[in-house]
Amino acid sequence: MDLSNLELLKRSRIVHLCMGIAFFTSGVIVNSIQCLLYLTLRPFNKVLYRKINWYLCCTIYSQLVFLGDWWSNSRIIFYVDRADFDKYYGKEHAYCVMNHTYEIDWLIGWMIADRIHLLGNCKAYAKKVIQYVPVLGWAWKCSEFVFLERNFDKDKEVIHKQITELSDHPDPMWLLMFPEGTRFTKKKLEASQEFAIKNNLPELNHHLMPRSRGFIASLPPMKGKVPALYQIELAFKEDAPSKPTITTMLFGQHLEAHIYMKRILMENIPDGKVEQEKFLRDLFVEKDKLKDSFLKTGDFFATSGVQRVEPFEIPRRFHSIFHVIFWQLVAMLPIAHYLLMLLLSGEVLYFSIGASIIGAFFILMKKTIGMTEIKKGSSYGSSGSAEAKKAQ
Repeated sequence: MDLSNLELLKRSRIVHLCMGIAFFTSGVIVNSIQCLLYLTLRPFNKVLYRKINWYLCCTIYSQLVFLGDWWSNSRIIFYVDRADFDKYYGKEHAYCVMNHTYEIDWLIGWMIADRIHLLGNCKAYAKKVIQYVPVLGWAWKCSEFVFLERNFDKDKEVIHKQITELSDHPDPMWLLMFPEGTRFTKKKLEASQEFAIKNNLPELNHHLMPRSRGFIASLPPMKGKVPALYQIELAFKEDAPSKPTITTMLFGQHLEAHIYMKRILMENIPDGKVEQEKFLRDLFVEKDKLKDSFLKTGDFFATSGVQRVEPFEIPRRFHSIFHVIFWQLVAMLPIAHYLLMLLLSGEVLYFSIGASIIGAFFILMKKTIGMTEIKKGSSYGSSGSAEAKKAQ
């Protein structure tokens, strides 16, 4: 197959629909198994449940990792102390603090975790409403994610309970936090800078002011169990031909992600709340310097003052291809056969049913992609947002 035909294949809506049908169908199958095990196995043997659930999550996430690693042939360039990376990353519990700038920052996180064999144990803070969303939301609910209502009086109890549970996980686990609370937009940046000026805080140019209460509330249950915090900064070159979105990856367009990571011992985080709040702000001041240097020079370290580390890449893994092929055969082929029979039956009713099912899958795929778009994000952090005022 020549390149032009391959590009046409990657742009085909029919191919996208087949991938979507396989993903949602396999997801519901896996969700059903997760729910059954959550109710029957977890109360009696939590360790075994978590080990099985690792593989169940991995088979769902791998289909999306495949989009980045193989369908779009995207690259991830790491800027990490190599000695630390080889010794600790993927081998310990970690509290990951990352910038929330792009539509696919969560997917890049999964692609990183997959390279170090940690994909099934990625956890995160998420809005409570997401737990009701089929496939990913249901998988996260069965995987002990930290679901928040953005009401701190309620959330602090949830945070303490869930992180106490996660800290006792038998295998290495990463808990991802986006302290900005919402994706970056110019409008939200203006509100963040206005807040910083009003409260005599450092003014950020490429990030929103971090929300400290959730971060601080998470630290006590980690004490003695989670050895390190990872400072993570993700950046894409602004003049790159393709924008970092799910749609870009779905159409097979190549992306190049640059990721800076630094390991900070948890024991080096101060104890007092005021000091911890300053510690988090200082992390974001460093993030802002890294991002500013990268955008202006294409180099995290040229003007940031942060110690240089040499870049490297980690080979992508083949297993995500096998997951995609498996679910295409197990889920997609039987459904495609059934839908084709309906469409070719000659009966108006059966044809309508088949067309309706295909339409429903297409709408579901569009809605799911739409959830990742920055323009569809919440108003949290915008000027005048009630949630933002409470958080501040």
